[in-house]
Amino acid sequence: MDLPRCYVHVKLSRQPRKSLVPKPSPPAIVSTTDGDNVAPVGFLLRPARTVDYPLLRSRNGNDDDDTEEDEDEDEDEEAYDSSEDDGISGLSRGMQKEYTKEEKEAEAADIGYKVVGPLDRSDGVFKGYEPVFAVVQIGSHQFKVSNGDSIFTERLKFCDVNDKLILNRVLMLGSSSQTIVGRPTIPSAVVQAVVEEHALDAKVIIFKKKRRKNYRRTKGHRQELTKLRIIDIQGIDKPENIGKPSKTADKKQEKVAVAA
Repeated sequence: MDLPRCYVHVKLSRQPRKSLVPKPSPPAIVSTTDGDNVAPVGFLLRPARTVDYPLLRSRNGNDDDDTEEDEDEDEDEEAYDSSEDDGISGLSRGMQKEYTKEEKEAEAADIGYKVVGPLDRSDGVFKGYEPVFAVVQIGSHQFKVSNGDSIFTERLKFCDVNDKLILNRVLMLGSSSQTIVGRPTIPSAVVQAVVEEHALDAKVIIFKKKRRKNYRRTKGHRQELTKLRIIDIQGIDKPENIGKPSKTADKKQEKVAVAA
């Protein structure tokens, strides 16, 4: 059985709500003996008030205080600038750090090389093939090199093109007659190289994505590289110069041996 539905009509009044704050009483009127009305009492008895704001001090006659404060700030800035000129905070001004000669040598030694200086014309760079190899460490990478090889390393500091370097972190030396293994390095071994070029590697794309988060980031990176040419390996007895073996001759010998 369906019950009757009851509707309640609520009438909303559009009249504004009365304020609970009492209304201020009108100011009293002062009358003179002649019967003329004068301004209200509140306006006559209220004293004049002056507000001393920092921006309005010049209107109130405080210009001397502003000049004294400006002079103090100028003195502080001059003192700060003098401290920067002394080399205390050179990086804060956006300038590159200036290394001393000792700092350059120490940082280069930590990486594994030493800068000798620009290459002279009298230095014999191109030499004949020598059957000697070395394993050198530059930074965190190791390379197996021979005389005349070229390698690419991460950008080396404090060296320019045509500068002569000494790679003093030699891990192993080898030839056809002997092999020397370092513990971990060989102190008497030296590998000389020449800086041929400072270049950039191919671009690598770094793409990041988080699904269902509308997150995508794409970045590119080109690693700075330095090309080195190995010119000499010292620290091991070198056998007599033998012509560099060619790959075609080795392949012919293998084919003949298989046919036989």
